[in-house]
Amino acid sequence: MTAALIDIGPLRSSPVFRRYWIGRTLSGFGSQMTAVAVMFQVWEQTGSAVWTGAVGLCQALPVVLFGLFAGALADRADRRRLYLLTKAGLAFSSALLTVQGLLGGAPVAGLLALIVVQSAFGAVSGPVARTFLPHLLAPEERGAGLALNHISFQASMLVGPALGGLVVGWLGVGGCYLIDTVTFLAAFYGVAALPRLPVAERLDPGLRAVGEGLRFVGRNPAVRGALLTDLAATLLAMPMSLFPLINALRFDGDPRTLGLFLSAVAVGGVLASLLSGTFTRWGRPGAVMVGASTVWGLALALFGLVTQPWLGLGCLVLAGAADTVAVVSRATVVQLHTPDALMGRVAAAEQIVGQAGPDLGNLRAGLVAGAFSGPVALVSGGVLCVVAVAAIARTTRPSVSLPRP
Repeated sequence: MTAALIDIGPLRSSPVFRRYWIGRTLSGFGSQMTAVAVMFQVWEQTGSAVWTGAVGLCQALPVVLFGLFAGALADRADRRRLYLLTKAGLAFSSALLTVQGLLGGAPVAGLLALIVVQSAFGAVSGPVARTFLPHLLAPEERGAGLALNHISFQASMLVGPALGGLVVGWLGVGGCYLIDTVTFLAAFYGVAALPRLPVAERLDPGLRAVGEGLRFVGRNPAVRGALLTDLAATLLAMPMSLFPLINALRFDGDPRTLGLFLSAVAVGGVLASLLSGTFTRWGRPGAVMVGASTVWGLALALFGLVTQPWLGLGCLVLAGAADTVAVVSRATVVQLHTPDALMGRVAAAEQIVGQAGPDLGNLRAGLVAGAFSGPVALVSGGVLCVVAVAAIARTTRPSVSLPRP
C-alpha cells in the first residue's frame, strides 16, 4: 500500500529540490488567485463574455508566439539567472496589477495589456523551469519529482480559485493581487537555493536555434510520440467548453452541478497524484502515457453517454486522474530523452502543446456541439482520441523504460 502512494523521496533526498518545490507551490496558489481576480475585474467592467474570453487569448498568445525563442534563450543563457529575471518580471507585473486594483481599476484594455506582459514573462520562465529537474534529481527520481510538481499544480487549481473568490469578496481585486505579489517572495526563496547551472552551448541566434530544437523533436520517436499523444488527447477530447451545455441538457442548468463538473476533474487529478507511486515506480512511462491517454478518451466518451449525475461525475473524476497520469508520464519521457543542450527548446515545444492543445480542443468541441450536439461532441472526441493515440503508439516508440540505478 505504501508503494502506491506518491513518492516523496525527492523531497527527502534533495534539499534544493525541496526548497524549490515549496516556493513553487506557494507562488502557484497566488497565481491561481490572480486568475480569478482578473476574470472578475474584466467581467465587472464589461459584463461581456467576449472580453472575459479575451483574457485567455492574452495569456496564450505570448506563449505560442515567443515560446520557441524563449526555449532557445534558455539553452544559451545562465538558466538560474534567467529564471530569477523572469520571476522578477512576473512579480513586477503582479505589483502593477495590485496598484491599479487598489486605485479603482485600469481600463480593460490596460488590464489586458498587463496580462500580455505577465504572460510574456511566463512564456520564458516555463521552459527554463522545466530544465532544472535533471540537475536536481537522479534519473530514477524524475518521475516522482514530476508527480510532486503536478500535485502542487493540481492543489493550486483546486484551492487557489476558491481562495481567490473569498479574498476578492473580502478585500477586493487589489487585495487579491497584493497577496499574489507577496507569494513571489516564496518563489525567490526557492530559486535562491538552485545551483549555478552551466550554459548548455553556444547557439546560433534566432530561427536556426529554434529549427534545431524542432528537428530534434521530429527525429526523436519517444519525444515526438509523447508530444503528439498529448496533442491528440487535448485537441480531440477536451471537454471544458461543453460543461455548461451538458449541465443545461441533463441537469436543468443547476450552477451547483456545473461547479461539481469542474471540481470533479481536479479531484481525480489530486487522487492520481497522491497515488502516483503506482506508476512512477513502474519504470515504463511511455506505456503508462499511452494507457492513460486511452482511458482519458474512453472516460469522456462515456461521460457523453451517461445521464445519471453521479455516474457522470465519476467519469470526470476518472478522466481527471487519467489526465494527471498522462501528463506526468509524458513529461518523464521528454525529460529522459532530451539532452541538456536542447532541454529549453524542447520544453518550450512541450509548453506550447500544453497551452494550445486545450484551447483549440475546447474550440473544436464547441464547433461540433454547435453543428450537432454536446453528447455527439463528447463521444466523437473521445473515440477519435483513442484511435489517434493507438495510431501514434504504433508509429512511434513511446514505451520507453527508465534507466536502472
